[in-house]
Amino acid sequence: MSTLYDKIGGKATIEKVVDELHKRIVADNTLKPFFASTDMVKQRNHQIAFFSQIFEGPKEYSGRAMDKTHTGMALQQSHFDAIAKHLSESMSVAGVSADDTKAALDRVSNLKGAILNK
Repeated sequence: MSTLYDKIGGKATIEKVVDELHKRIVADNTLKPFFASTDMVKQRNHQIAFFSQIFEGPKEYSGRAMDKTHTGMALQQSHFDAIAKHLSESMSVAGVSADDTKAALDRVSNLKGAILNK
C-alpha cells in the first residue's frame, strides 16, 4: 500500500504546498508576526522535511520537537485553525485530493497539543 507521502505526490508536491502555505501565512496579519524574525528559507526546508516525515515519507526532519519549537509563542486555537485552513487550501492549490488533504490535516491535528503547548 502506498503511503500518504506517495499519494500526495511526494517531495515535489510538498514543496509546492509549503511555498503556497508561506505565501498565505505572510499575507495573514494574525500569523505574520510569528514569522517576523524567521529565516523563511530555513523554515521552508524544515517544513518540507517535517511534512514529509509526518506524511510517511523520508525521515529527514532534524528540527526540534513541536513543543520545544513553539514554547513561549503563546499560540492559540485560532492560530492553529488559521494555519490548518491555509494548509488545506495550499494542498488544494497543489492538486492534493480532498481525502488526502483530510488525512494530512488529521496528522497535523494530532500534534496540536504540542504545538499549542497545552
